[in-house]
Amino acid sequence: MRRVHLRIRGLVQGVSYRATAREAALKLGVKGWVRNLPNGDVEAVVEGDAATVGRFISWSKRGPEEARVEAVTVTDVGGTERFVGFEVRR
Repeated sequence: MRRVHLRIRGLVQGVSYRATAREAALKLGVKGWVRNLPNGDVEAVVEGDAATVGRFISWSKRGPEEARVEAVTVTDVGGTERFVGFEVRR
């Protein structure tokens, strides 16, 4: 299992980034959450097998069609919280 924290920067709010991230996560089978940050970035924590998490990271660098992703910071993290699905947090 791999768990990562993602910080996505660019035009990523107001373009359905969170909703499409959830769709991508469910399709790929990763678990975790995604939310908007006050500074305009999007933040996510994603867990799953290493290859699948890697595919989600690749998706996050593109995002939905309307998004203009400038950078994605990926940090491997630990944690004890076990995710059941993938949720959009407010």
